[in-house]
Amino acid sequence: MGLAFALMWSSAFSSARIIVAHAPPLGISALRFLIAGLIAVTIARALGQSWRLSTSQARSMLIFGICQNALYLGLFFVAMQTIEASLAAIIASTMPLLVALAGLVIFGERVRPLGVAGLVIGFVGVAIVMGSRLQGGGVDPWGVVYCVIGVTALTFATLAVRGASSGGNVLMIVGMQMLVGCVVLLPASLALETWEIDWTVQFVAAFAYTIIVPGLVATLTWFLLVRRIGAVKAATFHFLNPFFGVAIASVLLGESLGAGDVLGVEVIMLGILAVQLSKQPVTDPTRK
Repeated sequence: MGLAFALMWSSAFSSARIIVAHAPPLGISALRFLIAGLIAVTIARALGQSWRLSTSQARSMLIFGICQNALYLGLFFVAMQTIEASLAAIIASTMPLLVALAGLVIFGERVRPLGVAGLVIGFVGVAIVMGSRLQGGGVDPWGVVYCVIGVTALTFATLAVRGASSGGNVLMIVGMQMLVGCVVLLPASLALETWEIDWTVQFVAAFAYTIIVPGLVATLTWFLLVRRIGAVKAATFHFLNPFFGVAIASVLLGESLGAGDVLGVEVIMLGILAVQLSKQPVTDPTRK
């Protein structure tokens, strides 16, 4: 489940890059969330899941709907009009590092030496990638800024919500999160964008894939994975996202990779893995 989630989540950047080349980013994101949300809610009702959510579930639904779907995914769709999918995937993959950094700096959480080393290593990797991209030219600064704001919003949601997968109704929560994203993004699109969509086969395939796989299946897989092994262990799989994101963009979109990209991705993966492993509970080998 962890490997499947990482692969599906990472593939979303390449499919999004195709989508925004044919449609307004905010408007098509709102349409995506509307379709995905209605599908999820319909299936959830057919499975007997309830509309009524607990207070914690409702809070989780609103926070994730606004921060993850509207801000994080909406801003990344806007950004990928001007930056490559591989760079967007690398920026998004820093989320575990930002969560750990915020926990240390803002909330005063204790971080083991391995975690501190992982933070340093991870951000060094980010610096290597960004330095390589900026040196090569062609990177839109505003696109990078949108991605940074988006991943910061996702970091906030991750820190603010605990136990979003508890209490059942997982598919219903996923669907309602999607609908919240639609409600937030649709007015923004109507105010800021012109709705012109180029209905090519490539666009339709990428749009359908994004709705079903990264949108519904990956989100549901993540909630079920967290329920099965816990958030700490599940988050360890995020270390695969930089590799998968860059590899898929290279194969599917033909995006070129320089030596700095390869080195930076490897360093980021190492840093994320160190941070996540540092959160694993310590076991006493003398106890049985």
